[in-house]
Formats: sequence, C-alpha cells, structure tokens
Amino acid sequence: MVHPAVKFASVFLLSTVKFLGGPLAGTSMGLHFWQTLALTVAGMMTSVFVFSGVGGTWMRHRQKQRRLRREPIFTKRSRNIIKVFRKFGMGGIAFLTPILLSPIGGTVIATLLGVPRQRILLHMFLSAVFWGTALTFASIHFGHLLHHK
Repeated sequence: MVHPAVKFASVFLLSTVKFLGGPLAGTSMGLHFWQTLALTVAGMMTSVFVFSGVGGTWMRHRQKQRRLRREPIFTKRSRNIIKVFRKFGMGGIAFLTPILLSPIGGTVIATLLGVPRQRILLHMFLSAVFWGTALTFASIHFGHLLHHK
C-alpha cells in the first residue's frame, strides 16, 4: 500500500514536467477527481511560475551567447514557433502546451516571445484547468478500457 503523500507527490511532480501524466497517474493510484485535478493544475502552474520567472534571465543569456558565436537569430524551428504565435497568440500557445508541449516548453516559448509574465500565468492557468478537467474526467471514465483482463 502506497502512502497517500507519495501518491500526491507523484501526481504533482509528474505534472510539472509532463501534464498528461498527472491525470493518468492520479487515476491509476485511485485518487478522487478533485484531488487529481488540483494536483495536476498545481504541478503545471509550479513549472509555469518558476520558468516564467527565470525565463527573462535565461533569454538574455542565450541572446548574448548567440551574438558571441555569431549564430543566426532565426532558424526554421523559431520561424515555425513565431508563425503559431502570430496566428493564435498566447491563448493558442497556452491551449497547446498541456497536450503537445510540456509546461516548461510552453512557458519558455511564451517568455522568449516577450509575453508579459502575468499573461503567461493567466493563460496557462486557464489552459491547465480546462485540460486538467477534460483529461482527469476521461481517465476516470475511460481508464477501465486500458486494463487487460
């Protein structure tokens, strides 16, 4: 029998790096809907809070390194990220972060694009609540289909 604190920590820590893992882990460990949702959202928002804070410093460091090495500013990857941002804005990045990107990746992209920290926190929170609810609900109600008998 796993101690409840270990279950909570597992869901929280997994959600800081890979959002989808939180609802799956919470459901598989027998946590209730609200517990799983709260831990998943809290895990993602912890990553967003930390990386949006250090993102500006990291961005300045990377720019300085690029100038010293004379690397091109725009690469194929950076152009694609900018296209997505121009088309969908911060809301689009936040919406895609939990399912396609990691909480860290989405936050770093938003920070590098110069989105103010408060906007990043708000959009990521709304996205985390939306996707956390949807994925936790789906994992609870359809998780039995994954079990082999």
